[in-house]
Amino acid sequence: MSDIWRRASNLLLIIFITAVLWMILDAVKALVFLSIVLLWMVFHHIRHLVALERWLQRSDHSLASIPAGSGAWDDVFAHLARYVRAHSQSQQLLSLALERMRNVTSAMPDGIVILDDDDRIEWCNPMAEKHLGINLALDGGQQITYLVRQMQFVEFLASRQYSNPLILRQTRQHDIIVSLHIIPYGFNQKLLISRDITRFEKIETMRRDFIANVSHELRTPLTVVAGFLETLSEDNQVNPDFNKRILVLMTEQTTRMQRLIEDLLVLSRLENAQEKIKEKTVNVASLLHDIFQDAQSLSAGRHHIKLNIATQEQLLGSKEELRSAFGNLVSNAIRYTPDHGEISINWEKHNGKGLFFVQDSGIGIEAEHIPRLTERFYRVDNSRSRETGGTGLGLAIVKHVLNRHQAKLEISSQVGKGSRFNIWFPTKRLIAPDT
Repeated sequence: MSDIWRRASNLLLIIFITAVLWMILDAVKALVFLSIVLLWMVFHHIRHLVALERWLQRSDHSLASIPAGSGAWDDVFAHLARYVRAHSQSQQLLSLALERMRNVTSAMPDGIVILDDDDRIEWCNPMAEKHLGINLALDGGQQITYLVRQMQFVEFLASRQYSNPLILRQTRQHDIIVSLHIIPYGFNQKLLISRDITRFEKIETMRRDFIANVSHELRTPLTVVAGFLETLSEDNQVNPDFNKRILVLMTEQTTRMQRLIEDLLVLSRLENAQEKIKEKTVNVASLLHDIFQDAQSLSAGRHHIKLNIATQEQLLGSKEELRSAFGNLVSNAIRYTPDHGEISINWEKHNGKGLFFVQDSGIGIEAEHIPRLTERFYRVDNSRSRETGGTGLGLAIVKHVLNRHQAKLEISSQVGKGSRFNIWFPTKRLIAPDT
């Protein structure tokens, strides 16, 4: 109420002055004065209304652009300035929050797409663009089924049954597999969340293959042993030679199963991230002399085996793991090299790096098989590998040992001419020999 009286005080003052003039002069002059004052007040208000209208029509409603006012309009524009200031601060906070949200969603490993009630793309983060092969700048406002055209996705979106995720294996990005979740919210809006599960699918495939391979590897020797035991239990006639032959074969099969289980335990230990490498100085020359002796025993004089030690550099690492890796490469060379073939075991230093390599004149490996040799149970020739006593895990063990020692495996081979397996150790692993 006080504001009303304050605003009306000027008008009351004008009326009072007009009444005084009426009494002192005459009515005409008093009315002329009142008319002039009222016209000036109307012009004053119209001028400020036009300034306000022009300001409202501007695209930039900043504090600096607010017009200056006088009289009652000075208070109006002051209130407007406070409102604009508060609105600007709120908008800055909102923009900051929105920017933070965008930064957070951009950093998320999952893709996020906001869909309207007609399944049109309102917004998506960069990970969703990667997973689904879309582009927000080009595809914003488009129906997502125009871009992700797989029938199972279209049916999933139309079913309105979103309790279980959809696994999409054939997206526009053919090298990934994504899991899609849809969460309804708001007024018929949907949140589409995509997750790259390619790695998990590969792990699951590896797990299934691993179980199948282990089962297959154990089934054969167990079948042989079980068959012989059944034969022995049903054989009423004692045949020492036959029984001895059976016992030899049973021993071979149980030894094969024992080697397989031992390799599986070694591989499990190497793959365990909690199992830290026990590092110490390893005398490579001494270690290779031991492996050379084992190789000669395994070969039993069937091959020409040479040991070449060109450097006395030692290694920082696990002696047991390195022995396993080196020994696997040497035993493989013996198994796959025909009688009278040549095998060399070598330790050298090149360009500051340690180089261990095994070279043989064996049957060789076709180029298409080389990239997969370190996979578990991968064999170029299954029958020959089993005949030679291999478990199919040797090179997988080598790969994990080298990973724990930051070393690199290189394989080169020619069919009918032989193979060479190089292991390169980084400079930081080399230790100069004691002088």
